[in-house]
Amino acid sequence: MFTGIVTDIGEIRQLEHRGDLRARIGTSYDMAGVDMGASIACSGVCLTVVDKGNDWFDVDISAETVSKTNIGDWVAGGHINLERSLRVGDELGGHIVSGHVDGVAEIVAMLDEGDSTRVTFRAPADLAKFIAPKGSVALNGTSLTVNEVQGRDFGINFIPHTKQVTTWGRIAVGDRINLEIDTLARYVARLAEAG
Repeated sequence: MFTGIVTDIGEIRQLEHRGDLRARIGTSYDMAGVDMGASIACSGVCLTVVDKGNDWFDVDISAETVSKTNIGDWVAGGHINLERSLRVGDELGGHIVSGHVDGVAEIVAMLDEGDSTRVTFRAPADLAKFIAPKGSVALNGTSLTVNEVQGRDFGINFIPHTKQVTTWGRIAVGDRINLEIDTLARYVARLAEAG
């Protein structure tokens, strides 16, 4: 489990296609404190550490995961949001995030408003019903509050701090973004269907 509070920006150092995709990710984490087999959210995708060095770790990514996320867009030298998994007693600063991406949204508009940036995303049709104004979503592993919703489109406001400490300061219209809907929204919708 994660909170959607990004704690490092990783650099994709190497991508190698084997039976699965292996990625080497550079990090400022103290890797001596990261166990083999640990889970790290990589732009919102829960991945397992399979090898590590002083300032990097490797993950294996299945074809299924690549097909359901934006990992197919990763390139060497690119940057991704990183978050280590929750430990008992950690502060829950965002919302409960599983690291299981539901689909890929697309950035369809961006507008600077003062020092902040308003970004409009288009959700896949089957996920749009789970997104509500003032509700939570995880986008590329970042816990965010939805400002407004119109059909499949929804808006998020990014403050300067968020743009500085995550990859949100490096985005462009057309970018594909990992979307995880709020677990609570999923269960509320399921209950409404059953009732």
